Amino acid sequence: MSPSKHYEDVEKAMANSDYAHLTNNTVHSFSWDNITVTVKDRSSKQPLDILSSINGRVEAGEMLALMGPSGSGKTTLLDVLAHRAATSNAAIQQTLCINGTPTSLATFRKLSSYVEQEDALIGSLTLRETLYFAAQLALPSSISKTERKTRIEGLLSAFGLRDQANTLVGTPIRKGVSGGQKRRLSVASQLITSPKILFLDEPTSGLDSAASFEVIKFVKDIAKKYKVLVIASIHQPSTTTFALFDKLMLLSCGKVAYNGPVSEVKDYFESLGYNMPLYTNPAEFIIQLVNTDFSRDTSKSAQQLEHLHTSWSKSQQAAILSQKIHEAVQKPAQLVATSDVASHHDSANPFLIPFTLIHRSFIKSYRDVVVYGIRIAMYMGLAIMMGTVWLRLTPSQTNIQAFINAIFFGGAFMSFMAVAYIPAYLEDLSIYTKERANGLYGPTAFITANFLIGIPYLFLITVLFSLISYWLGNFTPTASGFFTWVLWLFLDLLAAESLVVLLSSLIPIFVVALAATAFANGLWMCVNGFMVQPQTLNVFWRYVFHYIDYQAYVFRGMMVNEFGRRDYTCTVKDDGVCQCMYPSALQDQCLVEGKAVLGSYGYKTGDTGRYVGYLLVIVFVYRLLGWLVLFVRKQ
Repeated sequence: MSPSKHYEDVEKAMANSDYAHLTNNTVHSFSWDNITVTVKDRSSKQPLDILSSINGRVEAGEMLALMGPSGSGKTTLLDVLAHRAATSNAAIQQTLCINGTPTSLATFRKLSSYVEQEDALIGSLTLRETLYFAAQLALPSSISKTERKTRIEGLLSAFGLRDQANTLVGTPIRKGVSGGQKRRLSVASQLITSPKILFLDEPTSGLDSAASFEVIKFVKDIAKKYKVLVIASIHQPSTTTFALFDKLMLLSCGKVAYNGPVSEVKDYFESLGYNMPLYTNPAEFIIQLVNTDFSRDTSKSAQQLEHLHTSWSKSQQAAILSQKIHEAVQKPAQLVATSDVASHHDSANPFLIPFTLIHRSFIKSYRDVVVYGIRIAMYMGLAIMMGTVWLRLTPSQTNIQAFINAIFFGGAFMSFMAVAYIPAYLEDLSIYTKERANGLYGPTAFITANFLIGIPYLFLITVLFSLISYWLGNFTPTASGFFTWVLWLFLDLLAAESLVVLLSSLIPIFVVALAATAFANGLWMCVNGFMVQPQTLNVFWRYVFHYIDYQAYVFRGMMVNEFGRRDYTCTVKDDGVCQCMYPSALQDQCLVEGKAVLGSYGYKTGDTGRYVGYLLVIVFVYRLLGWLVLFVRKQ
């Protein structure tokens, strides 16, 4: 399909969308004045400006390119402009205005969309499903299903993705679309809401020159036709792609070297004595001018950079720009109020968002084997191994320790293997981070949906594991004993996965989260009462960790389930004398009462409900702490 046909299709698709409903002049301009971001220098401990007195203005229908060498402050500036946290522990001075009027974060988010540099996409969804869920989360319920479908199909067509619409994005296990197609999908998913301000962080990253041109050309057509403001950080565009932008802001070392029309770039730098050779990409030429990283003569480069910064700050163009910004701020009444604009972009129904997230997670859970498929296989392997190692143990005192070992192994390693959930959760967390930054939902909806979608799968894992290991191991052969075993292991897995959620939210780096979770499980194994019986456990470990160890309650509950309702035969010597390892009331019958084994650990029967309650509290606390981490960190 030709590019022109793409644009025709999307225009038809959006003919009845919010772009058409909004007047073309709803958002006249977006301006920023005196943006300064200061951090503490790590070596000198002195304040360091990573952005210094940045001014700018974009009008409706224009596209602004943010360019500069690595470390120039492009992404930081883009984050500040988009009302996002630029960097941790930074002091930010800013004045951001729409139509000359400062706006609140809530209003700004309803007007804008942000495309991340990294493609945060769910690999087990198709491209059409990705846009469908973007629409479900972002669009108000007043927009009909027909219009949602029209937007989705129009965007798929416009970005050249119609032929791949039913193809999976791609997971580590299943191959999906190319990197360039993922990039186009990321941009398309943010256009689903018909934003009036669009931020793009390296939108052409991973694309070849032809695909880069097509993406930017489409965005430009939308910007021009529907008066959308577009601000994009871009690394090194081709000549044709660079020419699509209306304005350029060139940064270096956190300062502006140029901020004006792309068409005047060549003349401006030639007026300063920097002549552009023939047949040279203008974007490459200006980046080389302001890039001092690879200069052999650092003093000369520093002087050149200082000359560029000073020349711009004292130029007539900079003075005119500053005047326009201040005039717009002084006459905001002549422009459309941003509150009126926001009314066209109500949020989706917040009560339905958790159901949308559950629906999306459900699709992911059964398609992506990394989420639960591999875990089910792992647990089945563990169950077979456990059942055949502890195969058909007879209820005799010589096997009492073997039963205890099996109980510990089953509970502890079921918990430990929950680390396999970390990759899937981190993918969900990256999606949540992007969607929360766009104002779609908060940690409550995310944590709730994450918890609810896991319950049936964890229960399925527990039942399958128990059907194999419980009966092969010949634990208490009753239905009540089996289902009580299932209950404890299910709560064990629920707590273990909640711990994974907490630690992975706190440290969202795979290797670190894996190490932290493994360490925590090792700690719980040591103090759960098996290695050292609770009454002889060191006072520090007992009172600080044992009583908050979910594995301790699982081990206790499974011990009571096995030994609270079963007796074991004692050993009869050759001379016919019965020898019992545990003194009990049944010793004269040559039996060991199971309760005697419990007594040696300080356990007793009758407290099952109380310990189930403790486990539920631990699960709730883990989830609450995970929610608190996400809430405080604004992820």
